[in-house]
Amino acid sequence: MFRIIAGAIMAGRSTMIRVTLARCFRPFGCLLDQAFVPLIIQTYLIREIMRPFVPVLAVLAGLFGSFSAAGFLSDAVNGLLPTGSIIQMVSLKVLIALEVLIPISLYLSVLLAFGRLNSDQEITAMAALRVQPERIWRIVLSLCLAMAVVVGALSLFARPWAYARLHALSDQAHVSLNTDAMEAGTFYIGPKGNRVIFFTHRQGPEEPASGVFVQLWSPDRMEIISARQAMTLRPASPDAKSQILLSDAHIYRFNRSGEGNDEVLDAAETVLDIQPNKADAAAYSAVATASRLLLGSPSPADIAELQWRFSTPVSTLLLGLLGIPMSRSKPRQSRYARFGAAILAYFSYYLLCTSARTWVQHGVVPAIPGIWWVPALLGVVLLILLYGPRWRLALSRRGARVRR
Repeated sequence: MFRIIAGAIMAGRSTMIRVTLARCFRPFGCLLDQAFVPLIIQTYLIREIMRPFVPVLAVLAGLFGSFSAAGFLSDAVNGLLPTGSIIQMVSLKVLIALEVLIPISLYLSVLLAFGRLNSDQEITAMAALRVQPERIWRIVLSLCLAMAVVVGALSLFARPWAYARLHALSDQAHVSLNTDAMEAGTFYIGPKGNRVIFFTHRQGPEEPASGVFVQLWSPDRMEIISARQAMTLRPASPDAKSQILLSDAHIYRFNRSGEGNDEVLDAAETVLDIQPNKADAAAYSAVATASRLLLGSPSPADIAELQWRFSTPVSTLLLGLLGIPMSRSKPRQSRYARFGAAILAYFSYYLLCTSARTWVQHGVVPAIPGIWWVPALLGVVLLILLYGPRWRLALSRRGARVRR
Protein backbone atom coordinates (compact mmCIF):
# COMPACT_ATOMS: atom_id res chain seq x y z
CA MET A 1 0.00 0.00 0.00
CA PHE A 2 2.76 2.43 0.96
CA ARG A 3 4.64 1.69 -2.24
CA ILE A 4 1.55 2.37 -4.36
CA ILE A 5 0.98 5.73 -2.68
CA ALA A 6 4.70 6.49 -2.82
CA GLY A 7 4.71 5.78 -6.55
CA ALA A 8 1.86 8.21 -7.03
CA ILE A 9 3.66 10.85 -5.02
CA MET A 10 6.90 10.33 -6.95
CA ALA A 11 4.97 10.71 -10.19
CA GLY A 12 4.26 14.32 -9.25
CA ARG A 13 6.71 16.57 -11.02
CA SER A 14 6.28 19.54 -8.74
CA THR A 15 5.76 20.25 -5.09
CA MET A 16 2.18 21.43 -5.75
CA ILE A 17 1.21 18.09 -7.32
CA ARG A 18 2.70 16.20 -4.37
CA VAL A 19 0.78 18.32 -1.91
CA THR A 20 -2.45 17.81 -3.88
CA LEU A 21 -1.96 14.05 -3.95
CA ALA A 22 -1.25 14.02 -0.24
CA ARG A 23 -4.50 15.91 0.41
CA CYS A 24 -6.44 13.47 -1.74
CA PHE A 25 -5.21 10.53 0.31
CA ARG A 26 -5.79 12.27 3.65
CA PRO A 27 -9.45 11.09 4.09
CA PHE A 28 -8.35 7.56 3.34
CA GLY A 29 -5.61 7.94 5.93
CA CYS A 30 -8.10 9.16 8.54
CA LEU A 31 -10.18 6.02 8.02
CA LEU A 32 -7.28 3.61 8.39
CA ASP A 33 -5.49 5.51 11.12
CA GLN A 34 -7.68 4.09 13.88
CA ALA A 35 -7.79 0.51 12.63
CA PHE A 36 -5.10 -1.10 10.54
CA VAL A 37 -2.37 1.47 9.96
CA PRO A 38 -0.58 1.14 13.35
CA LEU A 39 -0.20 -2.63 13.04
CA ILE A 40 0.61 -2.50 9.34
CA ILE A 41 3.26 0.17 9.80
CA GLN A 42 4.83 -1.60 12.77
CA THR A 43 5.07 -4.91 10.92
CA TYR A 44 6.30 -3.23 7.77
CA LEU A 45 9.02 -1.15 9.42
CA ILE A 46 10.31 -3.99 11.58
CA ARG A 47 10.45 -6.26 8.54
CA GLU A 48 12.31 -3.63 6.52
CA ILE A 49 14.88 -3.22 9.32
CA MET A 50 15.33 -6.92 10.04
CA ARG A 51 15.69 -7.80 6.36
CA PRO A 52 19.25 -6.37 6.11
CA PHE A 53 20.04 -6.98 9.80
CA VAL A 54 20.58 -10.74 9.53
CA PRO A 55 22.87 -10.59 6.45
CA VAL A 56 24.86 -7.67 7.87
CA LEU A 57 25.36 -9.44 11.20
CA ALA A 58 26.31 -12.68 9.43
CA VAL A 59 28.87 -10.90 7.24
CA LEU A 60 30.43 -9.02 10.16
CA ALA A 61 30.54 -12.14 12.32
CA GLY A 62 32.07 -14.09 9.44
CA LEU A 63 34.74 -11.46 8.85
CA PHE A 64 35.59 -11.29 12.54
CA GLY A 65 35.65 -15.08 12.84
CA SER A 66 37.91 -15.38 9.79
CA PHE A 67 40.30 -12.80 11.20
CA SER A 68 40.42 -14.64 14.54
CA ALA A 69 40.82 -18.03 12.86
CA ALA A 70 43.83 -16.77 10.88
CA GLY A 71 45.76 -16.08 14.08
CA PHE A 72 44.74 -19.38 15.67
CA LEU A 73 45.65 -21.34 12.53
CA SER A 74 49.08 -19.72 12.52
CA ASP A 75 49.63 -20.84 16.11
CA ALA A 76 48.37 -24.33 15.27
CA VAL A 77 50.76 -24.65 12.33
CA ASN A 78 53.65 -23.65 14.59
CA GLY A 79 52.67 -26.19 17.21
CA LEU A 80 51.50 -23.66 19.78
CA LEU A 81 47.83 -24.61 19.64
CA PRO A 82 45.97 -27.93 19.26
CA THR A 83 43.99 -27.98 16.04
CA GLY A 84 40.98 -29.46 17.82
CA SER A 85 40.44 -26.31 19.88
CA ILE A 86 40.45 -23.83 16.98
CA ILE A 87 36.72 -24.01 16.22
CA GLN A 88 35.81 -23.65 19.88
CA MET A 89 38.14 -20.67 20.37
CA VAL A 90 36.86 -18.93 17.23
CA SER A 91 33.27 -19.46 18.38
CA LEU A 92 34.09 -17.94 21.76
CA LYS A 93 35.73 -14.94 20.09
CA VAL A 94 32.65 -14.37 17.93
CA LEU A 95 30.39 -14.69 20.99
CA ILE A 96 32.46 -12.05 22.77
CA ALA A 97 32.29 -9.74 19.77
CA LEU A 98 28.50 -9.94 19.44
CA GLU A 99 28.07 -7.14 21.99
CA VAL A 100 29.73 -4.86 19.41
CA LEU A 101 28.55 -6.54 16.20
CA ILE A 102 24.83 -6.45 17.06
CA PRO A 103 24.70 -2.66 17.71
CA ILE A 104 26.57 -1.80 14.52
CA SER A 105 24.44 -4.28 12.53
CA LEU A 106 21.27 -2.68 13.90
CA TYR A 107 22.65 0.78 13.14
CA LEU A 108 23.50 -0.15 9.55
CA SER A 109 20.15 -1.91 9.09
CA VAL A 110 18.21 1.18 10.18
CA LEU A 111 20.37 3.27 7.84
CA LEU A 112 19.68 0.95 4.90
CA ALA A 113 15.97 0.58 5.64
CA PHE A 114 15.19 4.26 6.16
CA GLY A 115 17.51 5.28 3.35
CA ARG A 116 15.38 3.23 0.98
CA LEU A 117 12.12 4.46 2.53
CA ASN A 118 13.21 8.06 2.10
CA SER A 119 14.50 7.66 -1.44
CA ASP A 120 11.35 5.78 -2.53
CA GLN A 121 9.12 8.43 -0.91
CA GLU A 122 7.49 5.84 1.36
CA ILE A 123 8.01 8.10 4.38
CA THR A 124 6.05 10.76 2.49
CA ALA A 125 3.34 8.19 1.79
CA MET A 126 3.11 7.43 5.50
CA ALA A 127 2.81 11.13 6.22
CA ALA A 128 -0.06 11.27 3.72
CA LEU A 129 -1.77 8.60 5.82
CA ARG A 130 -1.40 10.86 8.87
CA VAL A 131 1.40 8.79 10.38
CA GLN A 132 3.30 11.05 12.75
CA PRO A 133 7.11 10.83 13.01
CA GLU A 134 6.75 10.03 16.73
CA ARG A 135 4.92 6.83 15.84
CA ILE A 136 7.75 5.75 13.57
CA TRP A 137 10.30 6.53 16.29
CA ARG A 138 8.32 4.49 18.81
CA ILE A 139 8.26 1.50 16.48
CA VAL A 140 12.02 1.68 15.98
CA LEU A 141 12.45 2.26 19.71
CA SER A 142 10.56 -0.95 20.52
CA LEU A 143 12.86 -2.93 18.22
CA CYS A 144 15.95 -1.26 19.67
CA LEU A 145 14.78 -2.07 23.20
CA ALA A 146 14.48 -5.74 22.30
CA MET A 147 17.97 -5.69 20.80
CA ALA A 148 19.31 -3.86 23.85
CA VAL A 149 17.98 -6.61 26.13
CA VAL A 150 19.79 -9.24 24.05
CA VAL A 151 23.03 -7.25 24.02
CA GLY A 152 22.76 -6.62 27.76
CA ALA A 153 22.41 -10.35 28.44
CA LEU A 154 25.40 -11.09 26.21
CA SER A 155 27.54 -8.40 27.82
CA LEU A 156 26.64 -9.14 31.45
CA PHE A 157 26.58 -12.94 31.38
CA ALA A 158 27.77 -14.57 28.14
CA ARG A 159 30.83 -12.36 27.60
CA PRO A 160 32.59 -13.00 30.96
CA TRP A 161 31.89 -16.73 30.66
CA ALA A 162 33.32 -16.78 27.13
CA TYR A 163 36.44 -14.89 28.24
CA ALA A 164 37.00 -17.28 31.15
CA ARG A 165 36.62 -20.28 28.86
CA LEU A 166 38.89 -18.74 26.23
CA HIS A 167 41.61 -18.03 28.80
CA ALA A 168 41.39 -21.60 30.09
CA LEU A 169 41.72 -23.03 26.57
CA SER A 170 44.64 -20.72 25.81
CA ASP A 171 46.48 -21.70 28.98
CA GLN A 172 45.87 -25.39 28.32
CA ALA A 173 47.07 -24.97 24.74
CA HIS A 174 50.37 -23.51 25.91
CA VAL A 175 50.80 -26.43 28.28
CA SER A 176 50.05 -29.01 25.55
CA LEU A 177 52.97 -28.09 23.32
CA ASN A 178 53.22 -29.95 20.01
CA THR A 179 56.95 -30.28 19.40
CA ASP A 180 56.49 -32.27 16.18
CA ALA A 181 55.04 -29.23 14.39
CA MET A 182 57.84 -26.84 15.33
CA GLU A 183 59.92 -25.30 12.57
CA ALA A 184 63.57 -24.33 12.56
CA GLY A 185 64.61 -20.71 13.02
CA THR A 186 61.65 -19.74 15.21
CA PHE A 187 61.62 -18.91 18.91
CA TYR A 188 58.75 -20.71 20.65
CA ILE A 189 57.93 -18.85 23.84
CA GLY A 190 55.64 -20.34 26.45
CA PRO A 191 53.12 -18.50 28.63
CA LYS A 192 54.61 -15.75 30.79
CA GLY A 193 57.96 -16.39 29.09
CA ASN A 194 58.73 -19.40 31.30
CA ARG A 195 59.82 -21.57 28.36
CA VAL A 196 61.82 -20.80 25.22
CA ILE A 197 62.71 -23.35 22.52
CA PHE A 198 64.81 -22.75 19.41
CA PHE A 199 66.67 -24.95 16.94
CA THR A 200 68.64 -24.13 13.83
CA HIS A 201 67.84 -27.03 11.49
CA ARG A 202 65.14 -29.61 10.88
CA GLN A 203 64.34 -31.66 7.80
CA GLY A 204 60.60 -31.58 8.37
CA PRO A 205 57.80 -32.28 10.85
CA GLU A 206 58.43 -35.19 13.22
CA GLU A 207 62.10 -35.28 12.18
CA PRO A 208 65.03 -34.84 14.63
CA ALA A 209 66.17 -31.25 15.17
CA SER A 210 69.75 -30.04 15.47
CA GLY A 211 71.33 -27.01 17.11
CA VAL A 212 68.81 -27.02 19.96
CA PHE A 213 68.47 -24.29 22.58
CA VAL A 214 66.06 -24.57 25.52
CA GLN A 215 65.51 -22.13 28.36
CA LEU A 216 63.26 -22.99 31.30
CA TRP A 217 62.23 -20.63 34.08
CA SER A 218 60.87 -21.53 37.49
CA PRO A 219 60.44 -19.47 40.67
CA ASP A 220 63.73 -20.73 42.13
CA ARG A 221 65.83 -21.72 39.12
CA MET A 222 66.67 -20.90 35.52
CA GLU A 223 67.88 -23.72 33.29
CA ILE A 224 69.61 -23.31 29.92
CA ILE A 225 70.24 -26.34 27.73
CA SER A 226 72.27 -26.54 24.54
CA ALA A 227 72.14 -29.83 22.64
CA ARG A 228 73.43 -31.16 19.34
CA GLN A 229 70.22 -33.01 18.52
CA ALA A 230 66.68 -33.40 19.85
CA MET A 231 64.02 -35.98 19.05
CA THR A 232 60.44 -36.25 20.28
CA LEU A 233 59.60 -39.41 22.24
CA ARG A 234 56.20 -40.92 21.57
CA PRO A 235 53.99 -40.89 24.68
CA ALA A 236 52.87 -44.26 26.01
CA SER A 237 49.24 -43.10 26.24
CA PRO A 238 47.21 -40.19 24.83
CA ASP A 239 47.07 -38.58 28.26
CA ALA A 240 50.82 -38.83 28.84
CA LYS A 241 53.03 -35.79 28.43
CA SER A 242 55.35 -35.64 25.43
CA GLN A 243 59.08 -35.65 26.12
CA ILE A 244 62.15 -34.91 24.03
CA LEU A 245 65.43 -36.82 23.96
CA LEU A 246 68.48 -34.54 23.88
CA SER A 247 71.85 -35.80 22.62
CA ASP A 248 75.23 -34.25 23.56
CA ALA A 249 73.58 -31.77 25.89
CA HIS A 250 75.20 -29.04 27.97
CA ILE A 251 73.04 -28.01 30.92
CA TYR A 252 73.45 -24.79 32.91
CA ARG A 253 71.38 -24.39 36.08
CA PHE A 254 71.32 -21.01 37.80
CA ASN A 255 69.91 -20.67 41.30
CA ARG A 256 67.54 -17.72 41.62
CA SER A 257 66.62 -18.06 45.27
CA GLY A 258 70.10 -17.18 46.57
CA GLU A 259 70.48 -20.59 48.23
CA GLY A 260 72.63 -23.34 46.77
CA ASN A 261 75.18 -23.34 43.97
CA ASP A 262 74.89 -23.06 40.22
CA GLU A 263 75.50 -26.22 38.20
CA VAL A 264 77.07 -27.07 34.84
CA LEU A 265 76.34 -30.56 33.52
CA ASP A 266 77.22 -32.51 30.37
CA ALA A 267 75.10 -35.43 29.25
CA ALA A 268 75.42 -37.80 26.31
CA GLU A 269 71.65 -38.28 26.41
CA THR A 270 68.96 -36.83 28.64
CA VAL A 271 65.20 -36.84 28.58
CA LEU A 272 63.59 -33.45 29.06
CA ASP A 273 60.01 -32.89 30.10
CA ILE A 274 59.15 -29.38 28.93
CA GLN A 275 55.48 -29.55 29.86
CA PRO A 276 54.33 -28.88 33.41
CA ASN A 277 51.99 -31.30 35.12
CA LYS A 278 49.10 -28.85 34.84
CA ALA A 279 48.36 -25.33 33.78
CA ASP A 280 49.06 -22.61 36.29
CA ALA A 281 46.13 -21.00 38.01
CA ALA A 282 44.66 -18.38 35.73
CA ALA A 283 45.58 -14.83 36.63
CA TYR A 284 42.78 -12.48 37.61
CA SER A 285 41.16 -10.76 34.66
CA ALA A 286 38.33 -8.26 34.93
CA VAL A 287 36.89 -9.25 31.54
CA ALA A 288 36.55 -12.88 32.68
CA THR A 289 35.02 -12.04 36.07
CA ALA A 290 31.30 -12.48 36.67
CA SER A 291 29.32 -9.25 36.77
CA ARG A 292 28.06 -9.84 40.32
CA LEU A 293 31.66 -10.04 41.55
CA LEU A 294 32.47 -6.67 39.98
CA LEU A 295 29.73 -4.87 41.89
CA GLY A 296 31.21 -2.73 44.64
CA SER A 297 34.81 -3.36 43.59
CA PRO A 298 37.08 -0.33 44.17
CA SER A 299 39.50 -1.35 41.41
CA PRO A 300 39.46 1.07 38.44
CA ALA A 301 39.79 -1.87 36.04
CA ASP A 302 36.72 -3.56 37.55
CA ILE A 303 34.75 -0.31 37.51
CA ALA A 304 35.60 0.29 33.85
CA GLU A 305 34.65 -3.27 32.91
CA LEU A 306 31.33 -3.14 34.77
CA GLN A 307 30.41 0.24 33.28
CA TRP A 308 31.29 -1.06 29.82
CA ARG A 309 28.94 -4.03 30.26
CA PHE A 310 26.07 -1.80 31.34
CA SER A 311 26.77 0.74 28.59
CA THR A 312 26.50 -1.70 25.68
CA PRO A 313 22.67 -2.00 25.80
CA VAL A 314 22.42 1.79 26.13
CA SER A 315 24.65 2.17 23.08
CA THR A 316 22.51 -0.32 21.17
CA LEU A 317 19.40 1.72 21.88
CA LEU A 318 20.99 5.05 20.96
CA LEU A 319 22.69 3.78 17.80
CA GLY A 320 19.47 2.22 16.53
CA LEU A 321 17.63 5.51 16.92
CA LEU A 322 20.57 7.45 15.46
CA GLY A 323 20.11 5.60 12.19
CA ILE A 324 16.81 7.44 11.57
CA PRO A 325 18.14 11.02 11.26
CA MET A 326 21.42 9.85 9.73
CA SER A 327 19.49 8.26 6.84
CA ARG A 328 17.79 11.51 5.80
CA SER A 329 18.85 12.73 2.39
CA LYS A 330 18.00 15.64 0.17
CA PRO A 331 15.63 15.26 -2.80
CA ARG A 332 17.15 13.40 -5.78
CA GLN A 333 20.05 12.36 -3.57
CA SER A 334 21.19 8.74 -3.43
CA ARG A 335 20.01 6.64 -0.52
CA TYR A 336 23.69 6.02 0.30
CA ALA A 337 24.65 9.70 0.25
CA ARG A 338 24.82 9.91 4.06
CA PHE A 339 26.39 6.49 4.51
CA GLY A 340 29.95 7.77 4.79
CA ALA A 341 29.02 10.34 7.43
CA ALA A 342 27.03 7.71 9.32
CA ILE A 343 29.97 5.29 9.39
CA LEU A 344 32.28 8.09 10.54
CA ALA A 345 29.83 8.95 13.32
CA TYR A 346 29.80 5.34 14.52
CA PHE A 347 33.57 4.99 14.56
CA SER A 348 33.89 8.30 16.39
CA TYR A 349 31.44 7.10 19.03
CA TYR A 350 33.15 3.71 19.40
CA LEU A 351 36.57 5.37 19.66
CA LEU A 352 35.29 7.69 22.38
CA CYS A 353 33.79 4.73 24.28
CA THR A 354 36.99 2.70 24.19
CA SER A 355 39.08 5.74 25.10
CA ALA A 356 36.79 6.56 28.04
CA ARG A 357 37.04 2.96 29.20
CA THR A 358 40.84 3.11 29.08
CA TRP A 359 40.86 6.38 31.01
CA VAL A 360 38.71 4.85 33.75
CA GLN A 361 40.93 1.74 33.85
CA HIS A 362 44.02 3.85 34.48
CA GLY A 363 42.33 6.16 36.97
CA VAL A 364 42.51 9.22 34.70
CA VAL A 365 38.73 9.64 34.90
CA PRO A 366 36.90 8.82 38.18
CA ALA A 367 34.02 6.35 38.42
CA ILE A 368 31.64 9.30 38.08
CA PRO A 369 31.21 10.27 35.27
CA GLY A 370 33.20 7.20 34.20
CA ILE A 371 32.36 6.26 30.63
CA TRP A 372 28.76 7.47 30.87
CA TRP A 373 29.53 10.89 29.46
CA VAL A 374 29.97 9.33 26.00
CA PRO A 375 26.44 7.81 25.76
CA ALA A 376 25.10 11.03 27.31
CA LEU A 377 26.82 13.04 24.58
CA LEU A 378 25.33 10.78 21.91
CA GLY A 379 21.90 11.19 23.51
CA VAL A 380 22.16 14.98 23.26
CA VAL A 381 23.25 14.74 19.62
CA LEU A 382 20.35 12.37 18.93
CA LEU A 383 17.81 14.76 20.44
CA ILE A 384 19.18 17.61 18.33
CA LEU A 385 19.00 15.53 15.15
CA LEU A 386 15.49 14.24 15.84
CA TYR A 387 13.86 17.41 17.12
CA GLY A 388 16.14 20.04 15.58
CA PRO A 389 14.03 20.59 12.43
CA ARG A 390 10.88 20.95 14.53
CA TRP A 391 12.58 23.39 16.91
CA ARG A 392 13.89 25.46 14.00
CA LEU A 393 10.42 25.54 12.44
CA ALA A 394 8.86 26.64 15.74
CA LEU A 395 11.45 29.38 16.16
CA SER A 396 10.96 30.62 12.60
CA ARG A 397 7.18 30.76 13.07
CA ARG A 398 7.60 32.64 16.34
CA GLY A 399 9.94 35.09 14.62
CA ALA A 400 7.41 35.60 11.81
CA ARG A 401 4.68 36.36 14.32
CA VAL A 402 6.88 38.87 16.10
CA ARG A 403 7.61 40.65 12.82
CA ARG A 404 3.89 40.89 12.08
